[in-house]
Amino acid sequence: MVGPRTVQLLASAVTAAGMVATPLNAQGGVARRLLSSVVVGGLFATTTSATVSRWGSVRSLLAATSTAVGTTWVEHVGTRTGRPFGAYRYTDALRPQVAGVPAIVPLAWFAMAVPARETAHAALGDRSNPLTRVAGGAAALTAWDLFLDPQMVGEGYWRWTRRGVYRGIPLSNFVGWFASSLGVMTLLEVLLPAEEPAADLVAEYGFMAAMETVGFAAYFRDRVVAVAGGAAMVPVAAVAAIRLLGRRM
Repeated sequence: MVGPRTVQLLASAVTAAGMVATPLNAQGGVARRLLSSVVVGGLFATTTSATVSRWGSVRSLLAATSTAVGTTWVEHVGTRTGRPFGAYRYTDALRPQVAGVPAIVPLAWFAMAVPARETAHAALGDRSNPLTRVAGGAAALTAWDLFLDPQMVGEGYWRWTRRGVYRGIPLSNFVGWFASSLGVMTLLEVLLPAEEPAADLVAEYGFMAAMETVGFAAYFRDRVVAVAGGAAMVPVAAVAAIRLLGRRM
Protein backbone atom coordinates (compact mmCIF):
# COMPACT_ATOMS: atom_id res chain seq x y z
CA MET A 1 0.00 0.00 0.00
CA VAL A 2 1.32 3.44 -0.98
CA GLY A 3 1.79 5.70 2.03
CA PRO A 4 1.15 9.45 2.24
CA ARG A 5 4.86 10.28 2.08
CA THR A 6 5.24 8.41 -1.20
CA VAL A 7 2.15 10.16 -2.58
CA GLN A 8 3.58 13.48 -1.45
CA LEU A 9 6.87 12.90 -3.29
CA LEU A 10 5.17 11.71 -6.48
CA ALA A 11 2.64 14.55 -6.43
CA SER A 12 5.44 17.09 -5.90
CA ALA A 13 7.23 15.74 -8.97
CA VAL A 14 4.04 15.95 -11.04
CA THR A 15 3.44 19.53 -9.88
CA ALA A 16 6.98 20.59 -10.75
CA ALA A 17 6.81 18.92 -14.17
CA GLY A 18 3.49 20.60 -14.92
CA MET A 19 4.81 24.02 -13.96
CA VAL A 20 7.92 23.59 -16.12
CA ALA A 21 5.84 22.41 -19.10
CA THR A 22 3.24 25.21 -18.90
CA PRO A 23 5.23 28.08 -20.48
CA LEU A 24 6.48 25.73 -23.21
CA ASN A 25 2.94 25.56 -24.63
CA ALA A 26 0.81 28.21 -26.31
CA GLN A 27 -1.11 30.61 -24.07
CA GLY A 28 -4.82 29.88 -23.95
CA GLY A 29 -4.41 26.53 -25.66
CA VAL A 30 -5.73 23.09 -24.75
CA ALA A 31 -2.35 21.94 -23.42
CA ARG A 32 -2.20 24.76 -20.89
CA ARG A 33 -5.77 24.09 -19.77
CA LEU A 34 -4.86 20.46 -19.11
CA LEU A 35 -1.64 21.48 -17.38
CA SER A 36 -3.58 23.82 -15.08
CA SER A 37 -5.51 20.81 -13.81
CA VAL A 38 -2.30 18.78 -13.54
CA VAL A 39 -0.55 21.48 -11.48
CA VAL A 40 -3.49 22.16 -9.18
CA GLY A 41 -4.23 18.45 -8.80
CA GLY A 42 -0.59 17.73 -8.00
CA LEU A 43 -0.41 20.62 -5.55
CA PHE A 44 -3.61 19.48 -3.84
CA ALA A 45 -2.32 15.91 -3.56
CA THR A 46 1.02 17.16 -2.19
CA THR A 47 -0.65 19.27 0.49
CA THR A 48 -3.25 16.66 1.38
CA SER A 49 -0.73 13.85 1.78
CA ALA A 50 1.49 16.08 3.94
CA THR A 51 -1.56 17.01 6.01
CA VAL A 52 -2.54 13.35 6.47
CA SER A 53 0.98 12.51 7.64
CA ARG A 54 0.87 15.27 10.23
CA TRP A 55 -2.73 15.46 11.44
CA GLY A 56 -4.24 12.15 10.37
CA SER A 57 -6.78 11.27 7.70
CA VAL A 58 -9.92 12.33 9.59
CA ARG A 59 -8.79 15.86 10.38
CA SER A 60 -7.28 16.23 6.92
CA LEU A 61 -10.47 15.12 5.19
CA LEU A 62 -12.54 17.51 7.30
CA ALA A 63 -10.17 20.40 6.58
CA ALA A 64 -10.01 19.74 2.83
CA THR A 65 -13.76 19.21 2.48
CA SER A 66 -14.70 22.21 4.60
CA THR A 67 -12.28 24.47 2.74
CA ALA A 68 -13.52 23.24 -0.64
CA VAL A 69 -17.19 23.69 0.24
CA GLY A 70 -16.61 27.08 1.83
CA THR A 71 -14.50 28.51 -0.99
CA THR A 72 -16.88 27.15 -3.65
CA TRP A 73 -19.68 29.04 -1.92
CA VAL A 74 -17.58 32.23 -1.68
CA GLU A 75 -16.62 32.01 -5.36
CA HIS A 76 -20.23 31.28 -6.37
CA VAL A 77 -21.48 34.30 -4.43
CA GLY A 78 -18.62 36.36 -5.83
CA THR A 79 -19.57 35.69 -9.44
CA ARG A 80 -23.22 36.51 -8.71
CA THR A 81 -22.84 39.61 -6.57
CA GLY A 82 -19.32 40.95 -7.12
CA ARG A 83 -18.59 40.55 -3.42
CA PRO A 84 -16.06 40.24 -1.87
CA PHE A 85 -13.68 40.27 -4.87
CA GLY A 86 -15.28 42.62 -7.37
CA ALA A 87 -17.31 41.90 -10.50
CA TYR A 88 -15.94 38.90 -12.42
CA ARG A 89 -17.10 35.72 -14.11
CA TYR A 90 -15.64 32.35 -15.02
CA THR A 91 -15.48 31.36 -18.67
CA ASP A 92 -16.21 27.84 -19.91
CA ALA A 93 -12.50 27.09 -20.37
CA LEU A 94 -12.05 25.11 -17.13
CA ARG A 95 -14.26 22.06 -16.69
CA PRO A 96 -15.95 20.50 -14.78
CA GLN A 97 -17.69 23.24 -12.82
CA VAL A 98 -19.74 23.14 -9.63
CA ALA A 99 -22.26 25.95 -9.10
CA GLY A 100 -20.53 27.87 -11.88
CA VAL A 101 -17.10 27.49 -10.26
CA PRO A 102 -14.35 25.34 -11.86
CA ALA A 103 -13.74 22.30 -9.65
CA ILE A 104 -10.01 22.95 -9.46
CA VAL A 105 -10.53 26.38 -7.85
CA PRO A 106 -11.52 25.17 -4.35
CA LEU A 107 -8.78 22.53 -4.59
CA ALA A 108 -6.27 25.33 -5.20
CA TRP A 109 -7.51 27.22 -2.14
CA PHE A 110 -6.78 24.27 0.14
CA ALA A 111 -3.60 23.31 -1.70
CA MET A 112 -1.92 26.62 -0.83
CA ALA A 113 -3.80 27.51 2.36
CA VAL A 114 -2.10 24.91 4.56
CA PRO A 115 1.44 25.72 3.31
CA ALA A 116 0.68 29.43 3.79
CA ARG A 117 -0.49 28.85 7.37
CA GLU A 118 2.56 26.75 8.24
CA THR A 119 4.91 29.27 6.61
CA ALA A 120 3.36 32.11 8.60
CA HIS A 121 3.58 29.95 11.74
CA ALA A 122 7.31 29.37 11.18
CA ALA A 123 8.06 32.97 10.18
CA LEU A 124 6.29 34.36 13.26
CA GLY A 125 8.48 32.34 15.60
CA ASP A 126 7.76 33.17 19.25
CA ARG A 127 5.02 35.56 18.16
CA SER A 128 2.98 32.76 16.65
CA ASN A 129 -0.45 32.45 18.27
CA PRO A 130 -3.94 31.81 16.88
CA LEU A 131 -4.57 35.46 15.96
CA THR A 132 -1.19 36.09 14.34
CA ARG A 133 -1.30 32.76 12.49
CA VAL A 134 -4.74 33.55 11.04
CA ALA A 135 -3.68 37.04 9.95
CA GLY A 136 -0.22 35.97 8.78
CA GLY A 137 -1.53 32.92 6.97
CA ALA A 138 -4.17 35.02 5.21
CA ALA A 139 -1.50 37.49 4.09
CA ALA A 140 0.77 34.68 2.86
CA LEU A 141 -2.08 33.10 0.90
CA THR A 142 -3.14 36.43 -0.61
CA ALA A 143 0.47 37.01 -1.68
CA TRP A 144 0.22 33.92 -3.89
CA ASP A 145 -2.72 35.47 -5.75
CA LEU A 146 -0.38 38.17 -7.03
CA PHE A 147 0.94 35.39 -9.27
CA LEU A 148 -2.21 33.33 -9.71
CA ASP A 149 -4.70 35.93 -10.90
CA PRO A 150 -2.56 37.49 -13.67
CA GLN A 151 -1.73 34.05 -15.04
CA MET A 152 -5.30 32.75 -14.99
CA VAL A 153 -6.77 35.95 -16.43
CA GLY A 154 -4.13 35.83 -19.15
CA GLU A 155 -5.22 32.29 -20.00
CA GLY A 156 -8.86 33.43 -20.25
CA TYR A 157 -10.15 31.31 -17.35
CA TRP A 158 -12.00 34.23 -15.79
CA ARG A 159 -12.68 37.85 -16.70
CA TRP A 160 -13.14 41.07 -14.77
CA THR A 161 -15.99 43.40 -15.67
CA ARG A 162 -13.76 46.44 -15.26
CA ARG A 163 -10.02 46.48 -15.76
CA GLY A 164 -8.03 47.10 -12.63
CA VAL A 165 -4.63 48.64 -11.99
CA TYR A 166 -2.68 45.40 -11.55
CA ARG A 167 -2.49 43.59 -14.87
CA GLY A 168 -6.20 44.30 -15.36
CA ILE A 169 -7.13 43.01 -11.91
CA PRO A 170 -8.88 45.39 -9.47
CA LEU A 171 -7.40 45.90 -6.02
CA SER A 172 -10.76 44.83 -4.57
CA ASN A 173 -9.82 41.28 -5.60
CA PHE A 174 -6.93 41.19 -3.15
CA VAL A 175 -9.01 42.72 -0.37
CA GLY A 176 -11.57 39.97 -1.01
CA TRP A 177 -8.84 37.34 -1.06
CA PHE A 178 -7.51 38.49 2.29
CA ALA A 179 -10.99 38.54 3.84
CA SER A 180 -11.80 35.08 2.47
CA SER A 181 -8.39 33.79 3.54
CA LEU A 182 -9.07 34.93 7.11
CA GLY A 183 -12.06 32.58 7.10
CA VAL A 184 -10.03 29.71 5.66
CA MET A 185 -7.23 30.22 8.18
CA THR A 186 -9.70 30.29 11.05
CA LEU A 187 -11.09 26.99 9.82
CA LEU A 188 -7.60 25.48 9.63
CA GLU A 189 -6.79 26.74 13.10
CA VAL A 190 -9.74 24.76 14.44
CA LEU A 191 -9.32 21.59 12.38
CA LEU A 192 -5.51 21.40 12.12
CA PRO A 193 -4.12 22.52 15.50
CA ALA A 194 -0.75 24.23 15.22
CA GLU A 195 2.22 22.25 16.48
CA GLU A 196 5.84 22.65 15.45
CA PRO A 197 5.82 24.24 11.95
CA ALA A 198 5.71 21.56 9.25
CA ALA A 199 8.99 21.85 7.34
CA ASP A 200 7.68 20.05 4.26
CA LEU A 201 4.72 22.42 3.95
CA VAL A 202 6.98 25.44 4.44
CA ALA A 203 9.22 24.03 1.70
CA GLU A 204 6.17 23.66 -0.55
CA TYR A 205 5.32 27.34 -0.11
CA GLY A 206 8.94 28.33 -0.75
CA PHE A 207 9.07 26.14 -3.84
CA MET A 208 5.97 27.81 -5.27
CA ALA A 209 7.37 31.26 -4.48
CA ALA A 210 10.63 30.49 -6.30
CA MET A 211 9.04 28.75 -9.27
CA GLU A 212 6.47 31.48 -9.84
CA THR A 213 9.05 34.25 -9.54
CA VAL A 214 11.43 32.61 -12.01
CA GLY A 215 8.56 31.58 -14.28
CA PHE A 216 7.18 35.10 -14.65
CA ALA A 217 10.61 36.71 -14.94
CA ALA A 218 12.17 34.31 -17.44
CA TYR A 219 9.37 32.50 -19.27
CA PHE A 220 6.12 34.46 -19.08
CA ARG A 221 8.26 37.61 -19.48
CA ASP A 222 6.26 39.70 -17.06
CA ARG A 223 8.71 41.44 -14.74
CA VAL A 224 5.97 43.41 -12.97
CA VAL A 225 4.25 40.26 -11.73
CA ALA A 226 7.59 38.58 -10.99
CA VAL A 227 8.66 41.49 -8.79
CA ALA A 228 5.28 42.00 -7.10
CA GLY A 229 4.64 38.32 -6.39
CA GLY A 230 8.25 37.58 -5.52
CA ALA A 231 8.44 40.53 -3.11
CA ALA A 232 5.28 39.31 -1.38
CA MET A 233 6.10 35.58 -1.13
CA VAL A 234 9.86 35.11 -1.11
CA PRO A 235 10.75 37.11 2.05
CA VAL A 236 8.12 35.29 4.11
CA ALA A 237 9.34 31.93 2.83
CA ALA A 238 12.97 32.91 3.53
CA VAL A 239 12.28 34.04 7.10
CA ALA A 240 10.29 30.86 7.75
CA ALA A 241 13.13 28.69 6.42
CA ILE A 242 15.77 30.54 8.45
CA ARG A 243 13.76 30.21 11.65
CA LEU A 244 13.11 26.54 11.00
CA LEU A 245 16.82 25.93 10.55
CA GLY A 246 17.49 27.88 13.75
CA ARG A 247 15.16 25.58 15.67
CA ARG A 248 17.17 22.57 14.56
CA MET A 249 20.62 23.92 15.36
